[in-house]
Amino acid sequence: MKLHYAGKYNLNPESLPHGEHRPGAVPFKELQNPRDFAVFINAGCLAVTVLLMALAFWRSGGFYRAPLQLFLGMLTALASLLPHELLHGLCFRGDVYLYTSLRQGMLFVVGPEEMSKARFVFMSLLPNLVFGFLPFLAGILFPRLLYFLVLGALAIGMGFGDYYNVYNALTQMPKGARTYLYGFHSFWYLPE
Repeated sequence: MKLHYAGKYNLNPESLPHGEHRPGAVPFKELQNPRDFAVFINAGCLAVTVLLMALAFWRSGGFYRAPLQLFLGMLTALASLLPHELLHGLCFRGDVYLYTSLRQGMLFVVGPEEMSKARFVFMSLLPNLVFGFLPFLAGILFPRLLYFLVLGALAIGMGFGDYYNVYNALTQMPKGARTYLYGFHSFWYLPE
């Protein structure tokens, strides 16, 4: 992986680095309207976060028991945004570009290379496992560690867009297919 900081994203998907479309490439069936996509992802993120925070509250016996852990868990979840994207980037073999658009609440990496379905799923889930599911599981097992419950709950919720990509890959890509990013959209094709 060779990371390039590409700077502020200018809201033009055509400006993102991409290769050529592969013969027979099929776009993922996903929400095309950016506003619909944003509403869906944010609603999913909110729903997952509220559900997991309620579970964290129940499992820990209440947030009032450890307000410092609650605060540090929230702060760490926010601080994990950049490492989350860097973990995505580590799954690329070639060039990967980091973009920011904090005004729109966006921080993302994109790479023009193709990958197998398994590698795409792993790339999509890796940061959510590291910052979300593993800490949350530790908090479930050791409920006095509210810090891990809060970090995990928030990080799992923030990964909702990644789960959407995984769902699309698992339900749309046939066996042996390869995928690549073109702008904000994923495409798959069957190599000859």
